[in-house]
Amino acid sequence: MAPILSVRDLEKTYEGGFQALKSVSLDIQEGEVFALLGPNGAGKTTLISTICGLVRPTSGSIYVGGHDALKEYRAARQLIGLVPQEMPTAPFEIVGDTVALSRGLFGLRPDPARVESILKDLTLWEKRSNPIMALSGGMKRRLLVAKALAHEPKILFLDEPTAGVDVELRHDMWRIVGELKDRGVTIILTTHYIEEAEEMADRVGVINKGEIILVEEKAELMRKLGRKLLTLSLTEPISAIPGGLSGYQLTLENDGTCLTYTYDTHAERTGITSLLTDLSKEGVRFHDLQTDQSSLEDIFVGLVRQEQETS
Repeated sequence: MAPILSVRDLEKTYEGGFQALKSVSLDIQEGEVFALLGPNGAGKTTLISTICGLVRPTSGSIYVGGHDALKEYRAARQLIGLVPQEMPTAPFEIVGDTVALSRGLFGLRPDPARVESILKDLTLWEKRSNPIMALSGGMKRRLLVAKALAHEPKILFLDEPTAGVDVELRHDMWRIVGELKDRGVTIILTTHYIEEAEEMADRVGVINKGEIILVEEKAELMRKLGRKLLTLSLTEPISAIPGGLSGYQLTLENDGTCLTYTYDTHAERTGITSLLTDLSKEGVRFHDLQTDQSSLEDIFVGLVRQEQETS
């Protein structure tokens, strides 16, 4: 199946010589939730703005639903909804009117029932007659989503959708994303909140310094790069790891009171049984143990750090 969004060798260099995007290539499949992660200044917003037609690329190609986004701009843009980080709308506009206007901007006929459905889904119906300036910050964020959905796009871009909002609204946004996915909407989000990607994404892309350094299914990424740790709480602190344990990936922590062992659960043997045997031989006793798996945040931080060290 052809991807609903295909980007090839996309580059953007601003006046002054700053290169924000460097040969970015990316395919997004219809109906998936794709999380784009990266530190500040990595190129996330520039990439989204370029795909959505707000920034013109220096070179490369963008196809949206089979349409060349540079040559068939209207057809491509019709398929895209964008939720920006900030509210660009005049504060005196009425909530219901601004959503209806967003639909009209794409040449669609008025559809009060559709506008009502969107506002109700986003718990904005009771605010439909209010000016935007009367909305709370969370409600304004919901309104941005409503405006982006007004023309029934097939692809929805969410640029830092929960930045600066409370935990309750963040969870509401996760619910909304899940419902949109169930309807077949393709969702691409940028976020600083790794738990959002861990909660919602099917695939994860990492961008740093304008380059895509990794694209992987979330579960596979966790499997490949997620560390598994066994932490042993020692009965008596030790000053150094005994030589007889040098063959294991051990780290001494907490002033010599804890040993951590890194292992791969998908290997034929984890080495835990032999480690416990060798600990006993070396006279190292422990009174408790626990296992942990690294989070997507651990993986992301490690990837970016590795990229920075090698560049």
